[in-house]
Amino acid sequence: MSRSGHTTWQFPPLSALPAGEDLIAVGADLEPATLVSAYASGYFPMPLGRRKLGWFSPDPRGVFLPGDLAVSRSLRRSLRRYEVTVDTAFREVIRACGDPAREHGWINDRIVDAYERLHHLGIAHSVEAWDDDGLAGGLYGLAIGGFFAGESMFHRRTDASKVALVHLVDLLELQPGSDRVLDVQWTTPHLSSLGARALPRNDYAPILELALDQHLPAAFAGALRETPPSGSTDSP
Repeated sequence: MSRSGHTTWQFPPLSALPAGEDLIAVGADLEPATLVSAYASGYFPMPLGRRKLGWFSPDPRGVFLPGDLAVSRSLRRSLRRYEVTVDTAFREVIRACGDPAREHGWINDRIVDAYERLHHLGIAHSVEAWDDDGLAGGLYGLAIGGFFAGESMFHRRTDASKVALVHLVDLLELQPGSDRVLDVQWTTPHLSSLGARALPRNDYAPILELALDQHLPAAFAGALRETPPSGSTDSP
């Protein structure tokens, strides 16, 4: 599918947004083309209460750039404890990320349905870490060209989500000298300990544009199956 999809919702250029504001708009829908257009424009959705849908473009923006990932000695040991797969348990991963018992949980049924649809279209992907007791952790997000939007991660055993993240960086070919980016929305102490950095929105915009023009990593390229239908009209 094309980067812009076929939605008629309009997302303002990042250069037009007020500095320091994260929540930019309210409304729109979660149709596949709307989501692809939003992410390619630098936005992502999160629910605001039970009914409203907010569109965010954080300033600053949390990212991993090529060469940023920091793998500690203990994490290297953990890498040997888990088997890692891609796109084998997307539904289980997103529902684990959306467990209502998790603190600050925001992934509701509407989000789950929308991203499962993107997964069936070959746009959303999961990375899973397994041990002898089953699914130990994982993450999910969207891949568009050389841009990966990490949405959420979870763990049931020590370091399982970190192991999934390390493998994701490898899958994305996020090597020094490349124009790829792993977007994590906001930095947290957990992500910062792994090397994530916070970029001003004006610095993020050209990095996003370059990443979108890169080829889709081989790990995800075979999953693209069809073009999503048109979205709704108006602006968010």
